[in-house]
Amino acid sequence: MTAAIDDATFGQQADGHRGELHVHCYRMLASFHEADDAVQETFLRAWRHRRTFDGSNLRAWLYKVATNVCLDMLRQRSRHQRQITSFPDVPWMTPYPDRMLDQVVDDPDTKAIDRETIELLFLAALQTLPPRQRAALIARDVLGWSADESAKLLETSVAAANSAVQRARATIREHLPPSRSDWSGSATAEEREILDRFIHAHERLDAGAAVAIASENIRITMPPYPWLYEGLEQLMPLLERAFGEERDGDWRLLPTMANRMPSAASYLRRPGDTKFRAMKLDVLRVDEDRISEITTFGPDLFDAFGLPQTVDPQASP
Repeated sequence: MTAAIDDATFGQQADGHRGELHVHCYRMLASFHEADDAVQETFLRAWRHRRTFDGSNLRAWLYKVATNVCLDMLRQRSRHQRQITSFPDVPWMTPYPDRMLDQVVDDPDTKAIDRETIELLFLAALQTLPPRQRAALIARDVLGWSADESAKLLETSVAAANSAVQRARATIREHLPPSRSDWSGSATAEEREILDRFIHAHERLDAGAAVAIASENIRITMPPYPWLYEGLEQLMPLLERAFGEERDGDWRLLPTMANRMPSAASYLRRPGDTKFRAMKLDVLRVDEDRISEITTFGPDLFDAFGLPQTVDPQASP
């Protein structure tokens, strides 16, 4: 490390990149918790090897360290899905809070994090790529790095980096819809309206209202469980269980955003309980004013989303 940056300055400047490194590791690993572990290991390695930093570009150097950490983790876990048919094929995938994405966007050195580069379908598609191809694609097509910068990140030649990106692009196109380039950067007014109707349908136990905003080909998945429900016919038993006379309890829902997608945090009050308690997080894909997909996750990331663990029963539906 050059004399121009001492240990205290190195630590302070490195910490300024923590948020974007967390998003980078999340894209590589598709898991919020594993991104936590990867960032922690990144900073440990960076501090341990800080004397090797030449003082020229700390951000690029930290991305290189973080990428190597993720590649090591992927090698240890042998995670490479050659084919993705639905989200249960990626049982380790978790949502990412928009509130944390917004904090990263505030960094002037970071490109805006739009839905195209963080949406669940893109995260799942990335998992079909071999780890080094995944890193190469993220560097070029997500971070916007040059071929030379990407090659340095992967410690390879420009030709090899370009080849990896080309192969990755060909593979990932097979798993993404053609309309992906039309996705907006964040939720539209129509999506927010559908989210409001989704929330009201649940709080009023109104199965008809829920069906009215669902696509005929709606798909529902619940990672890490291998369950897949497709179409209105398979949706109806789920609505009966949630809203019918034999339901587990009553609902309160709070709107939120995950992966730049409209989402709802659900709280269930069981009979005899005095609180609505954190139950699940539904991430919605909306197409043509209908919900085409619901990905349901557990409540373990509610704290990261800034969501409470309980809701007061006196709150009006």
